[in-house]
Amino acid sequence: MKVRCGLARGQSPGCHREGPLLRPLPLWRQRSGGLTMDQPTPHDQTYHIPVMVPEVLSWLEPASQGWIVDCTYGGGGHSRALLDRYRAVRIVGIDRDPDAVDQAPDDPRLAVVEANYANIDEVLGRAEFPDRVEGILCDLGVSSHQLDTDGRGFSYHRAGSLDMRMGPDADRSAADLVNTADEQELMSIFKRYGEERHARAIAAAIVAQRPFHDTTDLATCVAGAVPAAARRGGHPARKVFQALRIAVNDELAGLTAFMDSAFERLATGGRIVMMAYHSLEDRIVKRAFVDRARACVCPPDLPVCVCGANPDFRILTPKAVRPTAAEIENNPRSRSAVLRCGERIL
Repeated sequence: MKVRCGLARGQSPGCHREGPLLRPLPLWRQRSGGLTMDQPTPHDQTYHIPVMVPEVLSWLEPASQGWIVDCTYGGGGHSRALLDRYRAVRIVGIDRDPDAVDQAPDDPRLAVVEANYANIDEVLGRAEFPDRVEGILCDLGVSSHQLDTDGRGFSYHRAGSLDMRMGPDADRSAADLVNTADEQELMSIFKRYGEERHARAIAAAIVAQRPFHDTTDLATCVAGAVPAAARRGGHPARKVFQALRIAVNDELAGLTAFMDSAFERLATGGRIVMMAYHSLEDRIVKRAFVDRARACVCPPDLPVCVCGANPDFRILTPKAVRPTAAEIENNPRSRSAVLRCGERIL
């Protein structure tokens, strides 16, 4: 586990501490003879524009005197906003992407850990962090840095290696998946994770034309597999690329595991803010919130509750919060975001 921090006991602010990575770095981090040097660093470009910052600051204000876990640290925009607004706050950032950890600033109130946020229990099990925290923030999806870095392979608009791994903990790349999975598995991935109507035709075209190693070649194949009418109103490869990214990074299983752990890591009065960007993510978050707020463990066929269980969680956003029109105009990638917030009450 790699940590960039100013919080560890016995160390000066801004310390750097690294342990060995368990898997080789993905291709975007490698070049024969050393690390890739020709990609712009996060300091050379806008790493990521954080979404709904005022809303996040407002919902997490009750946590501002304690610890907040930024579970998808990314470019650190939300964390920096919290640190700037609330001087007493302490933040644990989590990100599975080494690029995000490497560009984290030195601040004695901030520690950034390279890990999958689904493993929040393991991160908060470290001696320098508390068992329970006052706030949890999770901004799901892919960052602008990942979309805009050609070698990462997340964008169907940019030529690059067909990778899509968010970090070195992912077992296989998108190229591995599209070049080895059978037609039935590919069709299932496109239907389940992309809700793609033409999943069967696209899977058949990929199997017939593979191997694929470049994003634009795959996008062209997908576009040619769907009817002409489906090519209007957005790029036909959008849902396929979303589905592959989710499958490669096991995103929905990770989110489900995270929700189970996150509630237990909140202190009484602690708040959790979740930001999702498509219905599959938001459905998991919404269901987890509703189930936790209900708390009743009676069989569903009983007409009244007899278990006597008291809920330990309440939903603070009965309806999902969406970006303002002004924000969407300024940052079009925010348009699909939905924010939900809840509070632990026991």
